[in-house]
Amino acid sequence: MTSQNPVSRSTRSAAIVGAGQTGVTAALGLLDAGFTVTLYSDRDQRSLRDDVPATGTALEFGVTQQAELALGLDTYTARAPRHTGLSVRIAGPENAELIAFDGDFDGYVGVAVDTRLKADERLTAFQERGGVFVVGQVGLDRLDAIAAENDLTLVATGRGGLSELFPVDDARTVYDAPQRSLLTVTVTGLGFGPDVFAHRGPAGGAHSGFSIFAEHGEAWWGPYLHKDAGPSWAFLGWARPGGEWDRRFSAADSAESAHRVVTELYRDHIDWDLPEVSRTEVIADDPHSWLKGAVRPVVRVGVGRTASGHVVGALGDTAVAYDPIAGQGAQSGLIQAQRLVAAAAVHEGAFDEAWLSSRYAEFLAARSDAASRATRLFLSDPELGPVAEQFFAAAAVDPRFASALVGLLHEPRPILGIETAADAAAYITRVTGQSAADLLARFEPAGRFTRSAYAGALTSA
Repeated sequence: MTSQNPVSRSTRSAAIVGAGQTGVTAALGLLDAGFTVTLYSDRDQRSLRDDVPATGTALEFGVTQQAELALGLDTYTARAPRHTGLSVRIAGPENAELIAFDGDFDGYVGVAVDTRLKADERLTAFQERGGVFVVGQVGLDRLDAIAAENDLTLVATGRGGLSELFPVDDARTVYDAPQRSLLTVTVTGLGFGPDVFAHRGPAGGAHSGFSIFAEHGEAWWGPYLHKDAGPSWAFLGWARPGGEWDRRFSAADSAESAHRVVTELYRDHIDWDLPEVSRTEVIADDPHSWLKGAVRPVVRVGVGRTASGHVVGALGDTAVAYDPIAGQGAQSGLIQAQRLVAAAAVHEGAFDEAWLSSRYAEFLAARSDAASRATRLFLSDPELGPVAEQFFAAAAVDPRFASALVGLLHEPRPILGIETAADAAAYITRVTGQSAADLLARFEPAGRFTRSAYAGALTSA
């Protein structure tokens, strides 16, 4: 099936395979840059919106919003509930309550938008402006023909399927297996005012809540814009493989059961947030408002060749798959798309292997290498243990460093070059203007986190 509203714009043609958020953003950007663009999908537009789950929470911060603005696209900051900071709780062995801090976002906000909504609206705009949308399976043979017909071909089909066309970059790929199993569910029933999660800090429901357990995994709540329900909340949990949380997550088989798993998890482990969690309700009209699985973080070579030798570029999760713990996947994909569109718009030569390789190398240096390292920090990677130990303790003592630490989700490049405890101390001193040793000497374990007294709970669970 083909949907089009043809407009003759250019002698240059581009094809994008994959109509998720990143693929359709690149397609719309190239179309507006003067290319004739064909977008391929294995699902029609209605199915893309209503028959699949959202691929994560797609939380985006200032740098990514700037990339969308550069493409003339809606950043959703006027429509989605805003994240103005991140409230963190860290529990050690035997769930000892150790570290609590609130980090404010400095000069930017975060928004988490249903990827199905964003892709759907951009796909509509793409077709209205003259883009060609083709529905059907694209395997290696068809990709070969598509690449032969177009000046520029990009693959944005996610972590499966055509991603195997792009070899794994062993030097940049640290893990040989997923580091967490994942569970996510989107819910309603809570507002975003200061009375919600007030025990975590004065910002209340304007801050995301992140809880880290050394023995179990991590749990996150944050404001969200659902495609149908509108302003809502999303839970995303990460379980260490083989542990108790992993077994709980594996039992989920519907939105209702996922919600029950989450509520019981908070009852048994994260009771300081339980009243708010107990207030939440499943989005009954969206059976795909939940998702479970696992992601192996992988960096691939950004350029591949089809059977006949035609060059194609990897885009988004096809190029780099992140564990979603630090929210870097959607952000990096959109940044990569914007950078490619900007470069293609002014390029006058062939979109050959040298050009695609150079653009990919620039993206890795500008975003992906740092984003991968920030993700490892929040995954409690043992190699970064000496850095994390100082960073999280410093955040509990000094609000300036708390803001800098959560700011790595927005702009991760400061994490590059911080390899040792001495490097971490130097960065703490640079951010706070005081000796890291003196600051860390003031750290004291939390002892017991403040519990919620939220009065809106539906049940006491």
